[in-house]
Amino acid sequence: MPDRPAAPKAASPAPDHPGFPAAAAAAAGTPEALEEQLVRCRACPRLVAWRQEAGRVRREAFREWTYWSRPVPGFGPPEAPLLISGLAPAAHGANRTGRMFTGDRSGEFLYAALYELGLASQPTALSRDDGLRLRGVRITSPVHCAPPGNRPTPAERDTCLPWLARELGLLPGVRAVVALGGFGWQAVLTALGGAGWQVPRPRPAFGHGARLTLRRAEGRERSGGAQAAGGAGGATRAGGAREAAGARDEAGAGSPGGGSPAGEARALTVFGCYHVSQRNVFTGRLTPAMFRAVLAEAAAAAGLPVPGGARPADASRPRETEDGGSGQERR
Repeated sequence: MPDRPAAPKAASPAPDHPGFPAAAAAAAGTPEALEEQLVRCRACPRLVAWRQEAGRVRREAFREWTYWSRPVPGFGPPEAPLLISGLAPAAHGANRTGRMFTGDRSGEFLYAALYELGLASQPTALSRDDGLRLRGVRITSPVHCAPPGNRPTPAERDTCLPWLARELGLLPGVRAVVALGGFGWQAVLTALGGAGWQVPRPRPAFGHGARLTLRRAEGRERSGGAQAAGGAGGATRAGGAREAAGARDEAGAGSPGGGSPAGEARALTVFGCYHVSQRNVFTGRLTPAMFRAVLAEAAAAAGLPVPGGARPADASRPRETEDGGSGQERR
């Protein structure tokens, strides 16, 4: 009896289809393949129109630039143990230069802090070919296209989120994540859940200095754990080098990137930090010292050397449950 012909494979969604991010991200087997598909994405019509309009009109100061005007991929070595996640590209920053947090005031603030901690090769970020290199750090965002008013809609966030979830899945060495702003905090937790990490319910509220430890069972572990003074399921303030070292010990050293041997739980620590938006910085809600403190804690949790050791994040301000009042948050 002759074999039946194989059924034709279903066509992949086109880049302008809402299902493209989920399908293309799932098919990517490496960070490079993910980036190749990401920059083709046109799934959100409003964002596509805005990113292109910004590149067409341009600001006077950037009149001679040819804008990137495409989705902005993650930046930094794929083996990095520390991940920083913002909100979305700025229209005349990363949407212009094609690299996360490059070409605007928020990036100036961020990269200066990374440089002071020895995590960046230089304190400035001007263009994709300016020679900047990150050391043990990767930077990404839950929304990869510049949104009007720096505010993506919930539908745009959800459409874009598969890119971040897949990126996390392709970065097995990540041991700590810094989520910038309440939007970034919620998006990161959703993406981590999609990447196999066990996120507690209800989700812990965002706050500057909030800290949450998640675990992923490779067979036995039942649920993730949150470091909390009063019990599981909550987030605590970052608390110094001793706790960071504990997170490193929990992560284990039995497999590449700090993972645990097969069948044992791995640990990943998520840190909340006010966004590095101009409004937060100009009003003093986020100071350089506050930002460096969170980065130092996160770097220590990731196993990265930090000059002077990790310092506790500033806990003098009350915990915020929204986006920290940051207004026009970027990335």
